[in-house]
Amino acid sequence: MRSVIFAILLGVATAASAQLYRWTDEKGRVHVTDTPPPPSAKDVQRKTFTDSGAVPAEDANLPYATQIASKNFPVKLYTAPDCAPCGAGRKLLNARGVPFKEVSVVDAPQTEELRKIAGSLSVPTVSVGSSVQKGFEDGVYHALLDNAGYPRTGILPPRSQAEPKPAPPAAAAGSELPAAEESSAPSSGPYSPR
Repeated sequence: MRSVIFAILLGVATAASAQLYRWTDEKGRVHVTDTPPPPSAKDVQRKTFTDSGAVPAEDANLPYATQIASKNFPVKLYTAPDCAPCGAGRKLLNARGVPFKEVSVVDAPQTEELRKIAGSLSVPTVSVGSSVQKGFEDGVYHALLDNAGYPRTGILPPRSQAEPKPAPPAAAAGSELPAAEESSAPSSGPYSPR
């Protein structure tokens, strides 16, 4: 009987893209759950099932509700270097434990992407699924995340996603010489100080 129930649960999990735990309690009863078992559980087996519309591998250890919210309403934060409100938006998402992608708007492709999403170049801008918020407002960010089904602050462990690193100046300028070599190259030409 247990194997029939387990097989049915596995079929449902495969269709829904979930992570399941199979474990035995202290009385010898077998449980299959989508939440981690208690510390006293024995014979713990962890299974992750995905389908073609699967949750990204990095989100596989998140609770099922967060996986579904992340799949249906992905969060993208558009920022710029040295933007104080951008840091506040990142901090809120990290504190709430929300998986998100951060796009640092520093060149033409990111600029065009932000303009297409928000209709302007306002940073920070957050998109939660198809909902877009320009600027940072604590309450609005929380409302967007609540409506998308993300757990409230304190339920998920905080994240520590940092600001994206900017591209090296030499690569951004299209120069073939590294920045240090450019500055040490001797000056020449009619306007050279030599």
